[in-house]
Amino acid sequence: MMITVKDIFRHGEEYLNKEIELSGWVRKIRDQKKFGFIELNDGSFFKGVQIVFEEGLANFDEISRLSIASSIRVKGTLVKSEGSGQDLEVKAKEIEIFQKADLEYPLQNKRHTFEFLRTKAHLRARTNTFSAVFRVRSVLAYAIHKFFQENNFVYVHAPIITGSDAEGAGEMFRITTLDLNKVPKKENGEVDFSKDFFGKSTNLTVSGQLNAETYCAAFRNIYTFGPTFRAENSNTPRHLAEFWMIEPEVAFIDQQELMDLEEDFIKYCVRWALENCKDDLEFLNQMIDKELIARLEGVLKDTFVRLTYTEGFEILKKAQENGVKFEFPVAEWGMDLSSEHERYLVEQHFKRPVIMTDYPSQIKSFYMKKNEDGKTMQGTDVLFPRIGEIIGGSVREESYEKLLEEIHNRGMKEEVYDWYLDTRKYGTCPHGGFGLGFERLILFVTGMQNIRDVIPFARTPKNAEF
Repeated sequence: MMITVKDIFRHGEEYLNKEIELSGWVRKIRDQKKFGFIELNDGSFFKGVQIVFEEGLANFDEISRLSIASSIRVKGTLVKSEGSGQDLEVKAKEIEIFQKADLEYPLQNKRHTFEFLRTKAHLRARTNTFSAVFRVRSVLAYAIHKFFQENNFVYVHAPIITGSDAEGAGEMFRITTLDLNKVPKKENGEVDFSKDFFGKSTNLTVSGQLNAETYCAAFRNIYTFGPTFRAENSNTPRHLAEFWMIEPEVAFIDQQELMDLEEDFIKYCVRWALENCKDDLEFLNQMIDKELIARLEGVLKDTFVRLTYTEGFEILKKAQENGVKFEFPVAEWGMDLSSEHERYLVEQHFKRPVIMTDYPSQIKSFYMKKNEDGKTMQGTDVLFPRIGEIIGGSVREESYEKLLEEIHNRGMKEEVYDWYLDTRKYGTCPHGGFGLGFERLILFVTGMQNIRDVIPFARTPKNAEF
C-alpha cells in the first residue's frame, strides 16, 4: 500500500510488519558494503524515515552510489528499528530509481547559513527548517479562511492592478505597456497616459482596503487575502516589496468591537498553529528560538492591553527620562512611533501584546474616523513582541462631507476617489477593518528573524530572482 512518511510518524503501529510503498527523495545515504541506510523524505513531514537496503537487492550497487536529492520509490516492510535515532524503519525489498541527482547538488549534509539558502530559494524548502516554516505558512493560510468562513465573512478578490494609491499605504510600482524608450508626452512635458493600456496611470496595489469597503456595504462582513506591493527602498529584515495581506472589513462595528475582532482573529491563528503544527513548532523551538512555544502560549493566555497613543507616548517619554535609550528619541506628541518604541511597550513595560488606539490624525490615513477632539483618529493597531505592529486597523469615516473635507485638506485628487466617495452617499454606515501582513504573522509564529525567510521567493530592492 502507498503511504507517506507522515503516516509512519503519526500512525506507524497500524502499518507495522506490513508491506508498504513510499516515494520520495534521498536526504542522507550511508553504505556499509553489504547493506546501507537511506533517509527518505517525501515532503509530507519535515523528518525523514530510515530505509534499510541489503546486498540481496538486484540493483544494490547502483543504490549504494545514489547521491543526495535523488528520487526513488521503495517497497518494503515497516519494522521496529534495531538502531538508535528512530523507532521504525523500512526494510526494503525493492528500490526503483527515478533520477540520480547531480553530485554537485548544493545542499549537502551540513549546516548552511540562511544567507546562503536565500541564494538557493528554489531548493531551500528541502531543508528541515524551511520545510517546517513553509508547512506552518500553508496551515495558517487555511486557518485564516477557516476563521472568517466560520464567522460568516464573504471572501472578496480585490484587484491587483489599480488606479488608486490607497493614500498613505506606501510607494507604488507603476504598471505600463508604454515603450520606455519612446514615452509619449503631452505639450506640457507630462507623460501622456491616455496612450497607455488602461488609458490612465495605474499601479500594483498596496492594499485592497478601499475596494473591500465597497463590498462591505453589500455583504456586511467581508475579507480579502491576496498579494500586495510596496516600492519602498527598505532593505531590512522586516520589509518585502511583494507580500500577502489579510484585510477584513465589517459593517456596523465600533472601535471596541473592532479590537475584539483583532484579538480573536490573531489568537485563533496562533492556537491553530499550536494545535496543527506541533512537530514543526517543536523543531523550530529547538533549532531557531528556544522561547518560541512559550511566547505563542503567552499570547493565548493574556488579554491584550488596550491603551491610547497618548498613554503610550507618556510611558515612552517617562522611560526615556529614566534612562532608557532609544535610537529614535521620543520627542513631541504626534510623532510616528517606530518598531523599537512599540516593542518596548510590549516586551518591557506590559510584557504582553498591546492594542494602541486614537492616533494623531497627521500620522494616519485620510479614511480614518476622527474623534471629537479633532486631533486623533480611531486607529486600532496591534503590537506584538519581536515584531512591533502586526495589525493596522481603524474605524472608517462614514460621513461623506467629513471624508471629502479630509481629501481636500490633504491635497488629494477628488476625482480619483469618486467611486469610493459614492459608498458614503448611498447607504453609508459605521464600519471598520484592519490589515495584517501575512509574512509578519508567519515571522512571529515560526520564530524566524528575517522576513525573507518566511516567503517562498522574496522580492526586495535589487532582488527579483527565481
